[in-house]
Parts: sequence; structure tokens; C-alpha cells
Amino acid sequence: MVDIKEDEKLKHLHELVKRNADLDKQLQQLLSQYSSLTSKDEQYAQLLREYGLDDEVKKERQGVRHFKMVSMVYVVIKGFKKLSKVDDPQRQLDLLDEIYITVSDCADRHNLIKVPTVGDNIFLAGGVMQENKTNPIDAVCAALELRQWMEQFKRDHDVIWDVQFGVHTGPVIGRYVANSKKPYTLSGANVLTTTRLALTAELSTIAISPMTKELAKEFIETSVFFQMPVKYSGDMTVYKLSQLRPELNDGTDTIVYNSTFDLYYSRVQFMDIQEYVLDMLEVNLPSNIYYHNVKHTIDVTTEVELIGWAEGLTEADVLLLKVAALFHDTGQIQVNKGHEEVSCQYAQDILPKYNYPQEKIDKIKRIIMATQLPHQPSDILEAVIQDSDLDYLGRNDFIPVSNMLYKEIIERDGAKMTINQWNKAQIKFISSHQYYTKTAQSLREVNKQSQIERLKALVDECDKRGEV
Repeated sequence: MVDIKEDEKLKHLHELVKRNADLDKQLQQLLSQYSSLTSKDEQYAQLLREYGLDDEVKKERQGVRHFKMVSMVYVVIKGFKKLSKVDDPQRQLDLLDEIYITVSDCADRHNLIKVPTVGDNIFLAGGVMQENKTNPIDAVCAALELRQWMEQFKRDHDVIWDVQFGVHTGPVIGRYVANSKKPYTLSGANVLTTTRLALTAELSTIAISPMTKELAKEFIETSVFFQMPVKYSGDMTVYKLSQLRPELNDGTDTIVYNSTFDLYYSRVQFMDIQEYVLDMLEVNLPSNIYYHNVKHTIDVTTEVELIGWAEGLTEADVLLLKVAALFHDTGQIQVNKGHEEVSCQYAQDILPKYNYPQEKIDKIKRIIMATQLPHQPSDILEAVIQDSDLDYLGRNDFIPVSNMLYKEIIERDGAKMTINQWNKAQIKFISSHQYYTKTAQSLREVNKQSQIERLKALVDECDKRGEV
């Protein structure tokens, strides 16, 4: 059991309780709106399919896709005017190939793709193959790494080449190219803005737009560079990207992303993971899942954050708990009994795509398995997710939530029991259950006892009527 000083945590705990109540109210409103919109969306989607106007048909017929947020890095290669004046031009071309290879490797590390262009300049884009919110960070990190590598490359070799960069974020149009490793070419005003940023930059400098600066501001240091005219928009303030924030970088000659960088990046990346997992659940959960549904996943994810902060956990541990909460019932897509193991497999398959190290994935899988009952938590992380997963036992909506679980068990598992038998089983389960964290004990234990009394009253009424 976790020992927490009430006098130090009480004020923060009350704030979290109020916040949780507000979030729950907002969630109910959003779910109601979502249900209404989903019904309308299905009607509209059917009409679009009938008339051949849905996205897939458009892509086949027109080869066009609109991306909401793409971060672009345009790399201008300088030095071709000097090529005819050197003694060994072939060596310089070989060195140029090494630059191209390094750019490709850097792009791969930061989830950027090389977009086909005409000429020797290089165009990279993030958020195309996989839409995400991290692509502005990926783009600025790639540009900083490439500039630093190029400076060292020039010191180590007698090269005529130099580079200058433009980085910009915004919506673009992608034109689909079938049977290609680079399936999209990009066009639109934002593509032109990116190239102009690079072309007007100075040698060995990185010019970034206000949009990219704003989206990556927690990670970078910048200064005002120049004013660039933009068609129909007036002048754009262009910024010079100088470096990563010192607190995020442990390197000197090379960039070394430290644990603080990982934490900041994980904050942003969590939103991408959450969107992916919730969409996966919404699409793939069986129709007879009434309790282990998207709402339950959101509830547990919210609760681990509330309890985690109240228990004094680090932000890194709270993020791990939130990711584990997102995945803890994904196995319900396939099975009910033993779904925790399947949930761990989903985490193992999906999280590497977000560059999660195996050490973190193993920790997340251990937290997920702590939701398999019966289980005695071995540490605070397991205690938090267990208490969050069974939070409903001490909530005012316990009876309707319990009824949804009963309905799910009857329909999905084919269980043969009456509602009265179910309520008796619930009384037995709740009476033997305990919350492990001080926070859950404070928030839910008293109300949990009142739920037992409510259940006993329901059972007494059924028994008086002679119901089994």
C-alpha cells in the first residue's frame, strides 16, 4: 500500500476530483455528439460511395489526397559552379553521393520521406505516409542533424558542397503515384513556401516558418531572420533555427537527445497513439461489447492520470500508464478470456512504429497484465492501473455500468445467469475487493460500500418476488 501524506496531497486531490468530474461531463457530451455525428456520417458515406465520391474512389479516379498537416524540409545543394574548376571532379561527385545517402538515412530515422523532385535539391516530408502531430518536431530535428553533420563533413573533407535549408508546416495536396516506393508527389502553396525559404536562406542556415516554429517551440531556439513576401498573405516573418534547447541535448559535437527530450516528445506522440488506438477500437470491437468499449478505455486513461499525479508519480511514469491504459483492453477485439495477453501483443506490434524502445514496451506490457484478475500489484504502477480499471466500483453510475458488463457477458460469452445471480456475484466480488492506492481509497472506498447496499436491496426485492 502506498503511503501518502494527506496534508500535502489534499488540496491537489480535491482539484483532481473536480477536474475528473468535469472531464466525465465533457466525455458524456462528446459521446452523445459523436453518436449523432456517426449516424449522419454513415448516411453521407453511403451516398458518397453510391455516387463514387468517397476518398478511396477519388484517389483511384483523380489520384489526389489532401493532407491537413505536413512538415517539409527543402535541402538546397550549393557548389555546382565550382565543379568545373576542381582538379578531381569525380571525387567531388562521390562526396555528393555521400551527402545524398546521409540525407536519406536521416529522413528514415525521423519518419520523413523523400518526395520526387527535379534537379539535385532534396525535398523531405513528414506526416504523409502516417499522419501525425510529431512531424514538425521530426522535421526540425532532421534539419539540425543534417546541418551539424554537414559542418563536420566539410571539416573532414576538402569539399566544394554546402547546404541551406527551408522548413515549413501546412496543408498540402498529394498526388498518388501507383506502384512507387514514393507514392505521393506534393504540390500547393505551402510546397512553394518551403522551397523559397530554403532558396532565400544563407549557406549552412535553416530558415523556418512561423507555423513550424510555433508547433516545435518547446524543442528549439530561434531568432528572427528576415521578412519574406507571401502571395495573398503579405510578409511572413522567417526565423533562423539555431539549435535544440540546451536542456534537451546532452551532446556537443553531435546531437544527443536526452531523457527530457524523450519526455517532451512523448507528450506530443501520445496524442497520435491515442487517436490510433481509439480508432482501432471503434472500428474493430465486436458489436456485443457494451462494457469493454471505447468509453471504458477513455475512463481508465483519464483515471490513471488523475491517480498517478495524486500519488506523486513522475510525468514519464504517468505517460507509460496512459499508454498501457489505451492498450489494456485492445485484446477484446479478438477474445474475452485471456484478452490481456492479446492486448500485450497489440502493444508489441504497434508501439515500435512510434519508435518506442523495447524496454518501455516491456514495462507497458507488465502494466497491462496487472489488469488480469486476480492480481496482487507489485509496484505503484500496477496499483494505479488496477484501481483505475475498477474505478467504476465506487462511482455513482456503478449500477448501469455493472448492467452493461452483465449484458456483455450474457451475449458474448453465452453465460447462463439471471440478473439476480449476477448481482449476488457482484456483492461477493466487491466485498472482497480492495483499492491499493491512497487516492482511490479516498475517492471511491466509501461510495463502494454504498454500492454494496444498493445491490443488496436489489437482491432482496428479487428474492421477495421469488426470482432466481
